Amino acid sequence: MAHYAFLDKNNIVTEVIVGLDETELIEGLDPETWYGNFRGQKCVRTSYNTRGNVHYGENNAPDGGIAFRKNYAGVGSTYDESLDAFIPPKPFDSWVLVEETCIWEPPTAYPTDNKPYVWDEPTLSWKELSA
Repeated sequence: MAHYAFLDKNNIVTEVIVGLDETELIEGLDPETWYGNFRGQKCVRTSYNTRGNVHYGENNAPDGGIAFRKNYAGVGSTYDESLDAFIPPKPFDSWVLVEETCIWEPPTAYPTDNKPYVWDEPTLSWKELSA
């Protein structure tokens, strides 16, 4: 079993499906090609177990496996062909893409005091949530 992302003309993910294993053929074609032809959209395989260019296994722990396309594709994500990566939507204008992980990071690190915070774009800082 493998997962496949369908892309619109701008390489934005419109849907993700579970399909045949990537090593299987459908009418002599690899699944990416067959699904893409069937739907009339570009189709790119994605890995459910990859986040931030790390492969995760049982118990949601890094397992040393091979990361695939940096992140699992989600609806609204962009597929960047030059990076061969799925990039989630940018959450805020000030955040910067880390190409190694294809994850957006804020200009100020999240506090490490175990309190809940929310990003405040006008001040470019984390604001503690009140109880």
